[in-house]
Amino acid sequence: MGLLGRVRSQGGGAPAGDPEGPVRESLRRDLVDRLGLADVARLVREEEPARAREELSVACDALLNGEGYGSLSPEARGRVRREVLDQILGLGLLQPLMDDPSVTEIMVNGTQSLYFERDGRIVEAPRVFESPDQIMLVVDRILAPLGRRLDESCPIVNARLANGDRVNAVIAPVAVDGPAVTIRRFTGRIGSLDRLVELGSVPAWYATLLSWAVRLRQDVAVVGGTGSGKTTLLNALSLEIPAGERIVTIEDSAELAFDPSLHVVRLEARGASIEGTGAVTIRDLVTNALRMRPDRIVVGEVRGGEAVDMLQAMNTGHDGSLTTLHAGSEHEAVVRLVLMARLGMDVPASLIEEQVASALDIVVMGKRLAGGARRVTSASAVGRAPGGTVALEPLVAYDEVSDQWELVREPAFVAEGLAGGLLDEGEVAAWRSSLG
Repeated sequence: MGLLGRVRSQGGGAPAGDPEGPVRESLRRDLVDRLGLADVARLVREEEPARAREELSVACDALLNGEGYGSLSPEARGRVRREVLDQILGLGLLQPLMDDPSVTEIMVNGTQSLYFERDGRIVEAPRVFESPDQIMLVVDRILAPLGRRLDESCPIVNARLANGDRVNAVIAPVAVDGPAVTIRRFTGRIGSLDRLVELGSVPAWYATLLSWAVRLRQDVAVVGGTGSGKTTLLNALSLEIPAGERIVTIEDSAELAFDPSLHVVRLEARGASIEGTGAVTIRDLVTNALRMRPDRIVVGEVRGGEAVDMLQAMNTGHDGSLTTLHAGSEHEAVVRLVLMARLGMDVPASLIEEQVASALDIVVMGKRLAGGARRVTSASAVGRAPGGTVALEPLVAYDEVSDQWELVREPAFVAEGLAGGLLDEGEVAAWRSSLG
């Protein structure tokens, strides 16, 4: 359907229980009749969205002040005008959520439901899309500037918007109940360990320990489930890398944010084009990063065969590298890492385990609690057990019932840092005394 057709057909009627639906539909039709479909379409294509919105807003006010809308209160007029403009120029029902910085995730489940996440809690929106065509219009507006497409031949798409938001959209025949869209918001805020302490995600003494681990070039894997705050913690740890070191970041969708003063090279994977060519995988980028003279390599998430390249990098002079893994526990993370590494190198699991044991130093867990709060929970040191297998030794334990942390054992890198003069005796003594 062309642009003019989409402008004409996007209303789709009003659902039951939405008293302002008919008013919005009437205002949209009157607006098109007043300006002409061609002029409305021109404004939709306008390169300066603010100017287009201002022009349409003036026309909407003129209509709302005329006959047929006199029964609306000033609040209702403003709301109807905003929603009609969002329909025509923006992302419809999603636009207010996109404009709300407290919303961190948006989930469209066809015309059945619309949810969003705020403060770690999933909230159901009061209204839903009226038709699959409305959802597809929104998806089209999101993907068009990116040169991506979504149709029966390509029913799944992953994309990153210019502002860093990540979008996943799925349609039939893959999506059974209508188009499903998930948008993970990118706030752009630089979240430090101090900020995580303020939020209660980690106690100050634990944050200090993690900071030392990064400064002392420990290879760290951040582990957790979906929505557990892995990327946030990875970003906070990355900010502890001393200034002057060259950092190469590798991500599926670029989310990490750094202070502009740091020496950072950001790489992002790319999917195949419409012709099925031009894909650049995480593994391609990890291999390339080794040729870019990195002091540190930060991989947003290890998901496949690139695991073996990441382990080799950690074992060949790139100490202090950081990554994340999707897993429910430290032991599960090791198993997944071994399995993924075997995808990239057909060697016995025992050899991969030995490489994991020599490459990784610390596994840090993140968890999203039942109420939505996120915690940096346990931490384990990675070592070798007899036979070369991976051994995990608890360093920090977390009790969810009491929401308390406990230092199980002081990591060996603290004493090593003191012996090498990389940690100050005074700060270590103060840290130890803070543990009570």
